[in-house]
Amino acid sequence: QVQLEESGGGLVQTGGSLRLSCAASGRTFLRYRMAMGWCRQAPGKEREFVASITWSGSSTYYADSVKGRFTISRDNAKRTLYLQMNSLKLEDAAVYYCAALRTDRLAYAADEFDYWGQGTQVTVSS
Repeated sequence: QVQLEESGGGLVQTGGSLRLSCAASGRTFLRYRMAMGWCRQAPGKEREFVASITWSGSSTYYADSVKGRFTISRDNAKRTLYLQMNSLKLEDAAVYYCAALRTDRLAYAADEFDYWGQGTQVTVSS
């Protein structure tokens, strides 16, 4: 079992910042070294990959649309994943989902993840 719970979403103006958190729990998560990541889904659009990170945090990968603005990180002692989002744009508005893989490798697309949280809404206003 893997439970993922996101928090930190909200309303922010363009150019602003938000930090999302994802608390992980469950027997399966504690047993295996799982890579994790973030994806997002805007209304009327497919879920899209945002970023991923290996278990140790030594490797990360970002979608081109967020590279240089977003930073993914994790604290394994706290079993928490983070997404620091800076210089937010209108097009960043979406429901953001925390996700995990059964294996310790980077994900490069949304459909590679095995476990999902419920999502947290990020709204960006002009």
